[in-house]
Amino acid sequence: MDSILNVSSTKLAAGAAAVAAGAYYLASRPSPIEPPCPIDHQSVEVKVELALWDTAGQEDYDRLRPLSYPDTDVILMCFSIDSPDSLENIPEKWTPEVKHFCPNVPIILVGNKKDLRNDESTKRELAKMKQEPVKTEEGRHMAEMINAFAYLECSAKTKEGVREVFETATKAALANKKRKRKPKCLLL
Repeated sequence: MDSILNVSSTKLAAGAAAVAAGAYYLASRPSPIEPPCPIDHQSVEVKVELALWDTAGQEDYDRLRPLSYPDTDVILMCFSIDSPDSLENIPEKWTPEVKHFCPNVPIILVGNKKDLRNDESTKRELAKMKQEPVKTEEGRHMAEMINAFAYLECSAKTKEGVREVFETATKAALANKKRKRKPKCLLL
């Protein structure tokens, strides 16, 4: 995704991925940008590449999945809002695996299929199994429990929240990279 980041003494504006990348760029500069007059500005072109790996959840892939983890910058740990069982897998299966193979990598917990929470057909089907769609509060509680960077919900069908998921993923990855680059104390 190519974006132009416009920076002046009073505003930081562009696409959200560029804002996150631009904030990282500005924070990593050796000295702050101090324009000589209020109308002075700088433009910085920032390219953010998101390489997404959708890892299979079936047991058949348990031995192959760890091969996709090296060099991971952020984890989008997803469950389906119309499947309470998928939320239960978060602390039981996914969190231990991710924390083992990707320690210190930020996790964003994502509730997918947000549009089905209020869908009458979905509610009826879940009621037959004495279940109901996952509530936002339950997702937030799980995010706190696993120490996630953020909790978000989205719907691929309606596109609601999808952009925010990727913007947050970009911000989390860049913030984590910056934290890793801080100089460490060395005793000689």
